[in-house]
Amino acid sequence: MQKNNLRNLPSIDTLLNDERSHPIIKHAGRDLAIRGFRNILSAFRHGYQEGDSIPDIPIIIRKTEQLVDDWLHPSLQPVVNATGIILHTNLGRAPLSADTIAAMNAVSNSFNNLEFNLNTGKRGKRETHPQQPLTNLTGAEAALIVNNNAAAVLLVLTALANRKKVAISHSQLVEIGGGFRVPDVMKQSGARLVSIGTTNRVHLEDYTNALQEDADFILCAHHSNYKIVGFTSEPNLDEIVAASHQFGKPVIYDLGSGAFLNTEEFGILHEPTVFDAVNSGADIICFSGDKLMGGPQAGIIIGKKRLIDKVRIHPLARAVRADKLCLAGITQTLNHYLRAEAIEKIPVWRMIAKQPEQLEQTALHWQSSIDQGKVIKNFSKIGGGSLPEEQLPTFTLQIDAKHPDAVLKKLRKLPIPIIARIENDQIVFDPRTILPAQEEYFLSQLKKVFAD
Repeated sequence: MQKNNLRNLPSIDTLLNDERSHPIIKHAGRDLAIRGFRNILSAFRHGYQEGDSIPDIPIIIRKTEQLVDDWLHPSLQPVVNATGIILHTNLGRAPLSADTIAAMNAVSNSFNNLEFNLNTGKRGKRETHPQQPLTNLTGAEAALIVNNNAAAVLLVLTALANRKKVAISHSQLVEIGGGFRVPDVMKQSGARLVSIGTTNRVHLEDYTNALQEDADFILCAHHSNYKIVGFTSEPNLDEIVAASHQFGKPVIYDLGSGAFLNTEEFGILHEPTVFDAVNSGADIICFSGDKLMGGPQAGIIIGKKRLIDKVRIHPLARAVRADKLCLAGITQTLNHYLRAEAIEKIPVWRMIAKQPEQLEQTALHWQSSIDQGKVIKNFSKIGGGSLPEEQLPTFTLQIDAKHPDAVLKKLRKLPIPIIARIENDQIVFDPRTILPAQEEYFLSQLKKVFAD
């Protein structure tokens, strides 16, 4: 560096013509290189004090290269989930099956018939594509896909219940992830909220009283990510639907997690399935595509055709509609259930189905491979707003570290970050949530990190 005034800073043209800048220009293009040089020079000018050293050209070029690399490096990237939380909301929830990814690739790398009817040669409707697999699988009369379940609930209430009374149990006026509050959504939709019962107890007569007082709809929200315990009671969905239908009023059911398989078969608490919801007679059912269903993010609406037809034509439906990738992915994920191959093909269910003995062997293999840590009994979690507090037995590899937070930070800085957790000042790696294709990379990086 040379001590002098700002007039000695090199010009943009000087920097661009320096051969040491050529790799930046080749990698990022001339325009982005110019923007990078300007940012670096501007930052120095703003921080300059008289008598400061003027940076040499190589230093400016190196800082610019780092800045441009940061700009071009995608912030959204794959990670290795070693936390043992299967549906980790912060880590993108459900990983997709190979067939689902292939279906999404097939419609993304070429033109497709998203809104083109191949039989008539005329314009078609995108919402028709998942109709058949959804109605075949669930037995519902009609179906509609939007971009997430929050949008599904908002759309249904806006299209059907604007300026109408909607009764909901006080215990279900909750806030879920991302600040999604049921009362706020109802207000936004224009529905008139009628709260019934109390926080811990609601009775069937609370529903019938609301219906007698001219409630137009009943809204039920499944306790998919919270529990109220102790002195509690509430009628089941079948009872609520039967009572509501006696008054000729529809029931909207926010099922949430979208399970199609019986969770009790995997040793965990029963989660109401989509089939349970349909069999109850609920008129509209909304659930997520990327939770226990194991597909891409989507809000799925199924139920009575006369109601879904009204939802379908509402202007908001266009604003929250699903794109071609979502529709292709949801359709293929549904096909896994239709073919009775969900446990073998859908990663979420493969993880849930893994037995402790299998996980113990994997953890012991890791321990032997890196010659570090100990294998102990532990628990995995479902996560993702599904089955609160439910745990699955597992075996984890636990490694002592003087500064575990520093090690986790180092793992997050890897080319493909590894996300683990800390328990009792030990770093914990759970084999349940590491994808088979990532295991070799995972072990190779652990060897390097813990060899230092």
